Amino acid sequence: MLPRSQWIQNLPVLEERLGYRFASLERLEEATIHKSFTNETKKGGGRRDNERLEFLGDTILGLVVAENLMRLWPDSPEGVLSKLKGRIVSEPSLALVARNLGLGSYLLIGRGEEMTQGREKNSILSDALEAVIAAIYQDGGLEAARSFILREFREIFESASRGETAADYKTLLQEYCQRELDTLPQYAIVGQSGPDHQKVFDVAVRIRERVWGEGQGHSKKEAEQKAAKSALERIAQTTTDLPPPSGRSKRSGG
Repeated sequence: MLPRSQWIQNLPVLEERLGYRFASLERLEEATIHKSFTNETKKGGGRRDNERLEFLGDTILGLVVAENLMRLWPDSPEGVLSKLKGRIVSEPSLALVARNLGLGSYLLIGRGEEMTQGREKNSILSDALEAVIAAIYQDGGLEAARSFILREFREIFESASRGETAADYKTLLQEYCQRELDTLPQYAIVGQSGPDHQKVFDVAVRIRERVWGEGQGHSKKEAEQKAAKSALERIAQTTTDLPPPSGRSKRSGG
């Protein structure tokens, strides 16, 4: 479990990743305390967990998303806007944004959640992101929260407008390799840096012994997702460099 002293020292680093400087760092402290920690440490030594902020952040996120959708699609009916909003504020979408920020590395969680990889759980990550949004709102007002949301959710907005959900690039790459090449991508950690509580992983993905993508993240899963995304982007541009399986045409299916 991350020591409380180290957690406090890490918060200014999280500020940098969020792109927002808090006037009162106590708000960010509360946003990053999971209930599992307070439950296991006699109510967290007087600290409050992030559930109340999560409640507020959910409302703020919904407001900003709805407002932006109406601006982007002024002629779309309510039904269409509701579906778009649902995709953007879904748990997988929020968890994806949280992973991109490396938010899981900065959470104060209980030993039980630590042992079950709580920092990687979609539910914990999405709730923490909503709490962070609320903390920014309380500290800097609606405009600060709006700026953060529109910046960090930009790709989610674009994906939703194309009818896509939050992208799971590893699954997409695996499906492509199985369907077109009769093989599976292989991921390998090629480097890591930083202290144990805040490591940065460098991952490469190989397809038929060739590196097709690389990614970096504060967890292996985050780095693998970025490596898979990089590989998919390269494949989309240079598919002729990937030979089909022996005796098969890539498009023939057999």
